[in-house]
Amino acid sequence: MPTDATTLLPGISATTFANVVIFALLANYFVERWLLSRHLRWVAAFRDEVPEPFAGRITLEDHQRAADYTKAKGQVMQVEAGVGILVSGLILFGGLSRLWQVTAPLAGMSVGREVTLIALLSVVTGLIGIPFSYYNTFYVEEKFGFNKTTRATFWMDLLKGSVLSAALILPLAALVFWLMRGAGPLWWLYAWLVFIGFQLLMLALYPTFIAPLFNKFNPLPSGETKAAIEGLLARTAFKSQGLFVMDGSKRSAHGNAYFTGFGKAKRIVFFDTLLERLSNPEIVAVLAHELGHFKRNHIVKRIVFIALASLAFLALVAWVLPQPWLYTSFGFAADTGATAPGVSLILFSLVLPPLLFWLAPIASAYSRKHEFEADSYAAEVANSADLITALTKLYKDNANTLTPDPLYSAYHHSHPPAMIRIAHLQSMGAASPQPNPAV
Repeated sequence: MPTDATTLLPGISATTFANVVIFALLANYFVERWLLSRHLRWVAAFRDEVPEPFAGRITLEDHQRAADYTKAKGQVMQVEAGVGILVSGLILFGGLSRLWQVTAPLAGMSVGREVTLIALLSVVTGLIGIPFSYYNTFYVEEKFGFNKTTRATFWMDLLKGSVLSAALILPLAALVFWLMRGAGPLWWLYAWLVFIGFQLLMLALYPTFIAPLFNKFNPLPSGETKAAIEGLLARTAFKSQGLFVMDGSKRSAHGNAYFTGFGKAKRIVFFDTLLERLSNPEIVAVLAHELGHFKRNHIVKRIVFIALASLAFLALVAWVLPQPWLYTSFGFAADTGATAPGVSLILFSLVLPPLLFWLAPIASAYSRKHEFEADSYAAEVANSADLITALTKLYKDNANTLTPDPLYSAYHHSHPPAMIRIAHLQSMGAASPQPNPAV
């Protein structure tokens, strides 16, 4: 933490900015810890009674299993949050500047040195996260019967993911750093255009080139399921590159469905675990929900939001780039912005999340609005009662708690809580599901 409080910009000093960041980090940590503690207490309080909308469809044993699963994950999250705040503090206040010193032999390479700093930072943070990922996979998920991943697959996924990230992110960073040096005062606008182009390219490449590196995607075989799905696609005038089944059971017992890509590259993907558990009408209802995101322009809205947010981010970086307090606050030389502009982008990327953590409830509320709209669309083109039974099965099979703490859920959950979501579907005319002992 800096000791020089000399004012470097009217109203802002290195010490003041550092203290603001420290306060934001601590506030983020303690608010998150408080919310998680509330959530775990709330789930435990309702552990011994199945909520009325699900009585007869989800057994008390399954309800208690979901509560225990939530508790187990929450306990890991508590430890991970503690380690995270410590690591974030160490990286910002001394760690990053020391990594920068390690790259001193590359001082003549300018952009190469900044790219190396990103690589080293990624290695450090990645190594810290591995034990938590490993424990979640082979202890928590294993304990509750979800894990199907072998240790060989786990390490191979980690290796492939790391190599892929490096191959994609480091060249992009190098190009942005080059623009920061040579594109003049509007570098941030050119960098933004590059970023948007990269995002659109990834949307196009992900379904056919990236996802197959980790999973197998086979065409959905002909039969009643495919015929039912094609009927829905015909009714909704939705065209895609094809219907595919993903070998999700290779890694987990969790089930899901999604569509990805855009334009002619759109694909509809079903986890094999989902197809095994749901009936054809339920599969159609789940797909109708996913199509609702497309038909209600949620994908376009999210792309536009990301575009605007990234534009604002880069414009802010351009503003703070010449400000000495950004660098001296964290142990860098005051002229770092002039000699190594890429460092400003890295620092700002680390500082901004804790400063903006309080916006999370707004983002969650916006996402839940989209989920309600997609459910409404599904009720229009499929059967809302089928969607209710499908969701009920998925809640049960995935051990999703039916009783999250409302405040925690409002802050963190992108999907509406189970009881609120079911009530919304029932309000659109769906009959309350009848008990089904076979579920």
